[in-house]
Amino acid sequence: MSIPAIPNLKNHPVVSREVWLNARKALLEREKKLTHERDAVSAARRDLPWVKVEENYIFEGPDGPVTLAELFDGRQQLIVYHFMFGPGWKEGCPGCSLLCDHVDGARQHFEHGGASFVAVSRAPLAEFAPFKKRMGWKFNWVSSAGNEFNFDYHVSYTPEQVASGKVDYNYETIEPWGEEAHGTSVFYKNDAGEIFHTYSCYARGCEQTVGALIYLDLVPLGRNEESTMNWVRHHDRYEEKPADACCGSAKK
Repeated sequence: MSIPAIPNLKNHPVVSREVWLNARKALLEREKKLTHERDAVSAARRDLPWVKVEENYIFEGPDGPVTLAELFDGRQQLIVYHFMFGPGWKEGCPGCSLLCDHVDGARQHFEHGGASFVAVSRAPLAEFAPFKKRMGWKFNWVSSAGNEFNFDYHVSYTPEQVASGKVDYNYETIEPWGEEAHGTSVFYKNDAGEIFHTYSCYARGCEQTVGALIYLDLVPLGRNEESTMNWVRHHDRYEEKPADACCGSAKK
């Protein structure tokens, strides 16, 4: 995954307001094209064909076993975040945590737009429930420890798959960084109760829901990172030294 170069602000051009305005208007034209292209991509995303979900996934929820259909919580659309929290981990991935810090504020709005949200991890519920409490999150978070959901959606891998050096992730074969990966999947349930998988994105495809990154893209130093999101920490640990990398560091 590509990483933007850290901007060098030494000897940065300083010009008159008139010259700046001309440069800003030129950039605005590019921004407008990007907005229109984003609208077109969003329409194409909605037009994707669907795959019917035939598997009867049963998850471990706070109130006991829960089906995939029940996770819709009375709505027709479900957004699943594949949260990196593997069995035996002490805390969740910092990058996944950054994304999920944005969920509850947005959730009170998009739920009224007809979409529910749930985070899914392969660790047993009892292992990540204390971390959820520590983070102060209110969204639903369930465990897929008893089913193949994570494996079917290519965000968990067996030790044998990892040892082979090749796994399927983000629609290509890559060298894994561990047994867990992250992503977002979307499902639709019709009036007959049938469930369809409509969309999944992985890696940087999930950035579109992370407002902190969008804000940083507005400022001169940008994300100011030497490796992907190496500056990111759990929101209660920003006084500590940053990790060398973000994803995968939480299990250590």
